[in-house]
Amino acid sequence: MNQHIHCLVNDCHYWSQGNKCQATEILVSPDSIAENQPAEIDATMANQLNSAAAGSSMATACKTYVTKGSDEVNRDGIRRMS
Repeated sequence: MNQHIHCLVNDCHYWSQGNKCQATEILVSPDSIAENQPAEIDATMANQLNSAAAGSSMATACKTYVTKGSDEVNRDGIRRMS
């Protein structure tokens, strides 16, 4: 399946022209979970986390975000699609 994830965060390593996310995996969590987890929580750890209702899109957060040019780009094994 060729899925397109749209993202407006242009300082993320995975952001691509046309506002597309090029990460091979993403983790979107409710803010209630994200605010209680360390920054290192990411898509590769999704099966270790409990799910929860967000209530609205405004109460969610993308945990796959990595700043462009950051040394953190390879920390979790998630890759940028070509």
